[in-house]
This record gives sequence, C-alpha cells and structure tokens, in this order.
Amino acid sequence: MLPSRSYVAAGALDGVHAPGRIVGRGPLAVIDIGSNSVRLVIYERLSRAPTVLFNEKTLAGLGKGVASTGRLGEEQVEKALLAIQRFKMLADVERCVELHILATAAVRDASNGPEFIERVETICGVPLTLLSGADEARLSAMGVASGFIHPSGIVGDLGGGSLELVRLTDGAVGEGRTFPLGGIRLEEAAGGSIKKAEKIAAEALADAAAEMICEGQTFYAVGGTWRSLARLHMFEIGYPLHVMHGYEIEADEALEFARTVARTDVSSIDQIGVVSKSRRNLLPFGALVLEKVIETLKPARVVLSALGVREGHLFELLSEAERNEDPLLEAAAELAYLRSRSPRHAEELIDWTAEGFKALGVLETAEEARLRAAGCLVSDLGWRAHPDYRGEQSLNLIAHGAFTGIDHPGRAYLALSAYFRHVGIVDEALSPRIRELASTRLKGRARLLGAMLRLAYMLSASMPGIVPQTRLESGGDNLRLILPSALAGLDGERVRKRLSQLAKLGGLMDGIVVIE
Repeated sequence: MLPSRSYVAAGALDGVHAPGRIVGRGPLAVIDIGSNSVRLVIYERLSRAPTVLFNEKTLAGLGKGVASTGRLGEEQVEKALLAIQRFKMLADVERCVELHILATAAVRDASNGPEFIERVETICGVPLTLLSGADEARLSAMGVASGFIHPSGIVGDLGGGSLELVRLTDGAVGEGRTFPLGGIRLEEAAGGSIKKAEKIAAEALADAAAEMICEGQTFYAVGGTWRSLARLHMFEIGYPLHVMHGYEIEADEALEFARTVARTDVSSIDQIGVVSKSRRNLLPFGALVLEKVIETLKPARVVLSALGVREGHLFELLSEAERNEDPLLEAAAELAYLRSRSPRHAEELIDWTAEGFKALGVLETAEEARLRAAGCLVSDLGWRAHPDYRGEQSLNLIAHGAFTGIDHPGRAYLALSAYFRHVGIVDEALSPRIRELASTRLKGRARLLGAMLRLAYMLSASMPGIVPQTRLESGGDNLRLILPSALAGLDGERVRKRLSQLAKLGGLMDGIVVIE
C-alpha cells in the first residue's frame, strides 16, 4: 500500500521519477550490438558514476558464420532486430533523453553490415555508430580508465569477433591493436578444436609482447566470457565477495585456471552451474585466449573490469572536469543524498574524522584518506533498518554496492567501518567473511573510523551543524573532546563512554570532555 499523500511531496506518487532517483539530464540508453550479444543498458543519467536503471541482453550470435561466409546470418539478424525493436520501446517507456547505438566486429566485418545498419536505424530513428577496431580498443580502455583510479597496464576486451589490446598509462589511453580472436570467430576458425585454437591464438599474439609490454603490471580483463571465467574461479575458491569489478587473480593462478578450463569438459567442472548455459560453449576458447595472453604479455595480475566499451563511450561524453572527478566519492555522495538522514552531516564528518585520526597519531596514505572520506559519506545508509540489524544491513549494502574506483579490500574497509559504527568496536556478534579481504592495517582503521563515527552520531543525532563546532585533540595520554559552552548540554554518560572506547582503541589511556 502506498503511503498517505500527506507524507509525500505533492505529485511524488504520480510523477514519472521516484524521490529515490537523481534525474539530472534524464535517462540515457545505450544499445550495444556485439558479435555475440545485443544489450540494452539504460543509465539514470550521464555522470562520473553512472547508475544502471535497466539492463537486458540477447545472445543473438551475430558473429556466427561471418568468418566463413562473410555475411551476417538471416536467423541471427532477425533475432538481433527483434531484440533491438524491444529495446527501442523500453528506452521510450523509460523516457530516455538520448539513445546511443554502438556496433562492433560482426557488423563491421560482414558484407551485409550496411543493410543491417540501415534496418537498425529505421527501427531506432537515430544514427548507429559503427566502431572500428581502434575505436573498440580506445573505448574499452576508456571504460577501464573510468572505473579505476589512474590505472596502468594493458586492457584486453574479448568479444565474440575480436580481441582488443590497448595500453593504459596512469589512466591515459595509448596505442591499441585488434586480433581476430573473439570467442565465436576462434571456435569457428579452429573447427571447435582447442588444439587448433591454441595454435591460432599463439600465432596471432606472437608479436604482441614487444608492443604490449605488461611484465610486472596489471592486465585488465573486459568482456562477458572472461567475466564468466572469473565468476567460475570465484566460486571454485569460495571467494567471500561476489562482485566482479575489481576482482583480482594473481597471474600464475589465472594461467593455471585458464589452462584447466580450456582443456576440461566444462560440464564436469564442479561449479559450472554459476556460468549461464549460453556462455559455456565459448568458455574454453575464452580461457585459451586468456592463457595465451598471460603467457605472451607476462602480467603480474589479472583484474576484472565490469566496465568496457559502453562506459568508455559515456566517459568520453563527459567534460574534462567531470572526468577528473573521483567515481567512488561521487557515488558515495549520491548515496548519502538519497539514503542518509543528512547528506551535509555526512560531508561534515570527513574533516572531523581527519582531525580525529591526527589527534590519535594515526597516519593515513592518500588512498586511506580517500576511503575514510567515502566511509563517512556512506555511514548512515542503514538508519531505516531495524536497530538490531543496521550493522549487518549496512555491511551488505556497501560491500555489494555498485561502486567503481575501489578494489575489494577497499570495499571491505567501507563495509566494516559502517558495521562497527552500528554494532560497536567488538565484532563477536557477527563474523562477516568480508573481513578476510582487508589487511590487518585496513581492518584496524575501519574499526577506528567506526568508533569515531559512533561518537560523532551520538553528539549530533545525525543532524548537520553540530560536529563542526566540536573537535578531537591530543591531550598527552588522553583524547580530548572539545565542546563549546553552547553545546555543553550534549555531554553525557554515553558520549563519555564512546569517547573512552575511541581513546583506548587509539592506544591512549582515556577520553576527556572539555567545555570551552
């Protein structure tokens, strides 16, 4: 039952957009026509941290047969066009202000590609952008650049028709190359034989090592087949966080796992159920390409990126100032705006906790300070939950949030700091496996931030304007909480108890309240 209209803003129930959405310029849709899948993604708005409103794909297999016949198959074309017709209507239903259509290798390489493009444009009423191999490589790299902080290494985007490799240096996109090693194309070229595919892949990548030096660096893996492979690995090892973006595998482990999957009947793999049936037939060929990439480029680690061509396209649409924004802090600030009791209070906590860490003599790296800022912004997301479950609910919401610009240990830090903020600095009540992802140093700082936030929320009742009038100072063996005389009435037993806990957690004797 909807709430009484007396409790909501006028028109909120009858309007198109719910109060829990940020409209901005309005929804934006991208139809991505790949060699294996055709996908629609509708984003809430164009921003540095785009939020997905709707996501649907159809495995049309447009690239099937293109290598041998030079044409898109009629059955595949009709399946793709039927999906695109639905996608166009969904974009209209969502009242998207823009519709972008991108097409890649299969359409580019087929002799009847122009005819297909014409039919798509007739359905959608907007021009289709046909990406060259260089365009694909650039946009894939831009997508990775948008989802990580100053990434360096090699980006590899494996589609159904091609593999794009491109260099990233501190977020800047370098030269790229396209290889005919997409899953569908490789399977067809090898006649379904892994042994033949191995030879084809090795020969195609033979000269890539000299141009794509990656020894000791990161290989960023993009594409549905590689995500499926990583998901399989994640479940095989019992990894505690089922979030693909930022999932990291040491290169030696990734190499051995890829070799095993490439040469094993996939139906016999224990956890194969976590991979969709539609992806399984290409999984060995995707694993084989990853194996050859690792052998050739010799990276130190493989990191999965959930962002690729589509997100790279959106990233290019942003202004330079917008591209320079921090995606993690932008997403955290949006969540604070949508779900906290006071977004301004959440922002006030950033400087206040920075002073608190200094008062306790705790040094932070730039990355740790950035994570602490994000932790402050998301510290009040669980306030509507039952009090007994706010810690657990907050932990799950943050750990599994659609954040970019953060690795998995960083996710653990944010989730644990919110957990400790609600349940206290002892965690016997719940032993979340998410703790396994954070180093001892990060876990210690998460507990410290949680204790500091417990004190701050006890002082402010989650309202803005209070915390900035107070401060934490070092007082020898004690931690001093300075309150102005106008706020002296906020002093109390629970405030002093939490101050004492914070001081002892920081290695001091006790906490003292000082009224000025």
